[in-house]
Amino acid sequence: MPALASLVSWKSLRGWISACNSPEVPNHGLDGTVITWFSSYLSGRIQHVQLTSTTSTLSAIVCCVPQGSVLGPILFVLYVADLLSLVRRHQLSPHAFADDVTQIYGLCRPGSTDDLSRRVSICIDDVSSWMRANWLQLNPSKMEVLWCSSV
Repeated sequence: MPALASLVSWKSLRGWISACNSPEVPNHGLDGTVITWFSSYLSGRIQHVQLTSTTSTLSAIVCCVPQGSVLGPILFVLYVADLLSLVRRHQLSPHAFADDVTQIYGLCRPGSTDDLSRRVSICIDDVSSWMRANWLQLNPSKMEVLWCSSV
């Protein structure tokens, strides 16, 4: 599975954070204080570009978690936790890093290869749908399947 986009939609993440107080949304153990802190961290950010002595006007940052921030990887892991659960619901195992999900593993007995192939295919379709719904992009040109077997 290819790397997930490094720009997580700020609006989606902010919506997720504000929905954490709802019983329908998993809050991953975050209480109101932490949710307020994350929301404050993501709100009201501005940036400018400077080239030698010329500086652009200030612009609001409305589309991502700040790159290189300490909280960026934590927020990303919280944001994609549902994606990891989605993969597990297909009886497959995801392998994730702080800023992407790179591999999905599945094991089966020799007589169950058709079932595993079907589960992987359905899982990839579901991952693609989840990513579209959460403002992330799946890059099919970077996807590969490695099928290993033993006799």
